[in-house]
Amino acid sequence: MPALTKAPGSRALATLKVQAATVGGTLGTFWAAFAANVVTGGALVQYGVIPRTTIGLRGILFAPFIHGSLEHLVANSVPFLILGWLVMLRNARHFIPVTLAAMLGAGLLPWLIGPPGSVHIGASGVIFGYLGFLMLSGWFARSFASIALSVGVTALWGGLVFGVMPGQPGISWQAHLGGFIGGVWAARLFNRAGRFR
Repeated sequence: MPALTKAPGSRALATLKVQAATVGGTLGTFWAAFAANVVTGGALVQYGVIPRTTIGLRGILFAPFIHGSLEHLVANSVPFLILGWLVMLRNARHFIPVTLAAMLGAGLLPWLIGPPGSVHIGASGVIFGYLGFLMLSGWFARSFASIALSVGVTALWGGLVFGVMPGQPGISWQAHLGGFIGGVWAARLFNRAGRFR
């Protein structure tokens, strides 16, 4: 008896559901952490990146999930959804390693050069990591689809790059720059077949 295979439309729908669950579930974690932070009177902020302190290194893992205000969380939610989904659209296997590379960069750079006594929180560093990955992946992969995606992202979101420079007080440009570097690094590691070198 011949094996049954899913129709292309069914496979696409199943893939879309997995992507939505992955990106949406991660975003849901941000909102759940924000609710917990509100209930605890802001106690979770201490889990952010605290420059040049041993305990502050835990922020590399926890800081992206912590937001200081509703405005902060809302401002990060939309670009996280869009750019995170675009990373998955390019290749679903890229989402986790690109996210981890962005988290590493967005945590290490403020830990190294952030102002003493500051605390760095929020998902914007990861968002800049997605931006760096999407903007440069076309250059490294040299495929038409990747180049088209890179050009489109650069045209629509390229202005965000200015966020990697010192500017508005209270905004961690160090996390933005570190995340962007992490995303570019991840783009460099993927070869044309979409796998790590």
